[in-house]
Amino acid sequence: MVATSHDYIIVGGGSAGCVAAGRLVGEFGARVLLLEAGGDYKDWILKVPAGFSKILGGTKYLTQHQTVPQEQLGGRVQVIPQGKVLGGGSSVNAQAYMRGRAADYDAWGAATRSGLWSWQAMLPHFTAMERNQKFNGPLHGADGPLKVSDPAFICEMSHIYVKTLQGMGVPFTPDFNLGHPTGVGYPQLTNGSGRRCSAVDAFITPLRGDPRLDIVTGARVRRILVENGRAVGIEYTLAGEVRTARTDGEVLLSAGAFVSPQLLMLSGIGPADQLRSFGIPVVVDLPGVGAHLQDHAGAPLMATAPGGYGYHREDEGVRMIWNGLEYLLFGRGRITTNGCEACSFHVPEDGAGDPVVQIWCVPKTSYVDKDVRDVPDLDGVTLHAVLMRPRALGWVRLRSANPDDLPLVNPNYLGHPDDVKHLREGMRVARQILAAAPLSRIVGKEILPGPDATSDAAIDEHVRRTVKTDYHPVGTCRMGNDSDQAAVVDPELRVRGVASLRVLDASVMPAIVTANTNAPTMALAHRGVSLIRGEGQLAETLVASPV
Repeated sequence: MVATSHDYIIVGGGSAGCVAAGRLVGEFGARVLLLEAGGDYKDWILKVPAGFSKILGGTKYLTQHQTVPQEQLGGRVQVIPQGKVLGGGSSVNAQAYMRGRAADYDAWGAATRSGLWSWQAMLPHFTAMERNQKFNGPLHGADGPLKVSDPAFICEMSHIYVKTLQGMGVPFTPDFNLGHPTGVGYPQLTNGSGRRCSAVDAFITPLRGDPRLDIVTGARVRRILVENGRAVGIEYTLAGEVRTARTDGEVLLSAGAFVSPQLLMLSGIGPADQLRSFGIPVVVDLPGVGAHLQDHAGAPLMATAPGGYGYHREDEGVRMIWNGLEYLLFGRGRITTNGCEACSFHVPEDGAGDPVVQIWCVPKTSYVDKDVRDVPDLDGVTLHAVLMRPRALGWVRLRSANPDDLPLVNPNYLGHPDDVKHLREGMRVARQILAAAPLSRIVGKEILPGPDATSDAAIDEHVRRTVKTDYHPVGTCRMGNDSDQAAVVDPELRVRGVASLRVLDASVMPAIVTANTNAPTMALAHRGVSLIRGEGQLAETLVASPV
């Protein structure tokens, strides 16, 4: 048993947990116990930007969550990996640094009926985190701990993609992080000098050895200890031994959109009927726990493009040796890239509203689940169309009362007709891009879905057969206002009905953002610490919204 020597116990050392621990210790002098189920952030492959693609299907640094069969996808079971290492997603992801739309956060503010989560409130937390290598001014930070930069290497295929979109009349966007992401460009990365900058690098490494921060890796939390309506600690296993840690302060749950609701339910906080069905005593009946799951999902359009414009077999043989030497000796070259340097945003086909589809240019053709179709590794390109604002909602539920069992996950992909429609439109836009110069001059045969798939029905079938996660689950412990009976936490992230317990990760997002979710999750945690420390009005007084 760990004594009550900590002001805060943080469950989950992912992106949010590391930000929270770093701020609480480094800025406020708090004593923090940070528990992470995975190992420490030490392996070299985690720090090399191109390394993420090599670990994506493994289990050393990832928990491979399987969905329930997806009815809309013909019963397909999806695998959704989540980080299982200190730093979480920030240690294993593709490093895209994208904030989303100002309107995304204003919608959060509306959902919570507070000014605490508006774009105006969130912007100072984005800028406070940033050490931007290129942009400055009121919309960016230059002195924060998180290195943010342009891609250190951009292949010719990515340049051709951008030129093609510009030729189609799509404006070039040098900075996607001004609150209104549109057009085509090269997204910035959490990267500096050709190396990943994870939440560990930014927020934990400077505090290594600080006696106020205790980090326990390999610790699997089993439940939250609640006594007389107050969270007083946690129970966890370490090296096969069940242990407890207690606090007179607060327990902060940062285990992600799948495990945070699971731990609440295992602790008796959640839908009463579900808890009773597993023999779990009900502490608080919160029907919203595990509900409202959202995730970005996308489908590929693939074509051959012979000529060495992309990354075909750059990780094999002599090319691999040369690329490795170039990186080791000079810190540059293809290993400094995440492999998808360019993207574009697209509005619905009728031209109304904000972007609903993001298309990534992936300069190779093997970017698809092998269980869907084993696409030959040909020299080519994949245009990956991602549904950014899904209408369908899914859920996370208990599989059993055993903490070692992963939860049941149902993202409900394509469960709303608009989701199918918008991805179909994304496929058609991707085809238009392939048919436009200069990309059309280097593209050969279409591989997926194939030139014969021209009807709505054929494209829809391709989408249902190939759509897969973009690794951004959110919303399963969502925050809301006092009258929202489905909300799990209040606008200050406090779990309803339990004192001294907050959730601080992507699961609290009321709605998914129009962006990759790592940067928003880190900013959310940064904002959350200000609320925890009683600085809830800080952001509103720091800056007026510039957009």
